[in-house]
Amino acid sequence: MGSSMKVRPITDEAFKKYGRLVEGLNVDGLLEKMKDTPLPEDSTVYVAGDEDLEADPACGAVSRSLFGGMPVQIGYCNGNNHKLNAVEYHRNSEINIPATDAVFIVGMQQDIEDDFTYDTSKMEAFYAPAGSVIELYATTLHYAPCNGKDGGFKVIVVLPKGTNTDIEACEPMVREDRLLFARNKWLIAHPESGLDADGAFTGLKGENLTV
Repeated sequence: MGSSMKVRPITDEAFKKYGRLVEGLNVDGLLEKMKDTPLPEDSTVYVAGDEDLEADPACGAVSRSLFGGMPVQIGYCNGNNHKLNAVEYHRNSEINIPATDAVFIVGMQQDIEDDFTYDTSKMEAFYAPAGSVIELYATTLHYAPCNGKDGGFKVIVVLPKGTNTDIEACEPMVREDRLLFARNKWLIAHPESGLDADGAFTGLKGENLTV
């Protein structure tokens, strides 16, 4: 069993290569609606698009200011989690809005090896307080958030519409296709995650990080 990672505040200079904090958007309505979403005790739940969240006035503002007017989906990832388990990336930024304090373990796509393996020792962990609006850049490796305090986490997730939904399996055209796990979702799993049972590419080397 490895030791827990060092966790720095998301305002730390070290976070700048992974993303940024967004100021000026009113997301109070979204945060209020998150109170009614489920919080599993010993797992995580991910909903790509939630009708209540997407009906909030903030949806238009987020679409315009953070995705340049592109259609978005607003969902959530809630639960109790202390481990990395996998890394994923998209072809665009992801917006995370913690409704409770949360910790994000992040890395850089540029550090993935030519054989699509990735060493987890290159990752860093950052703590974000409830109510912050965080942009994770397209090249930032990430996965489910981790608990920022006892009792679990709730995080709003905004992505271009259709992301993380089912995709038909096809013959690989380019080598990276083997990582394609869902629409606009490229994933590399840790051997301990059990995600290989779902057809995930297992390529994380080193410790399955814990916070």
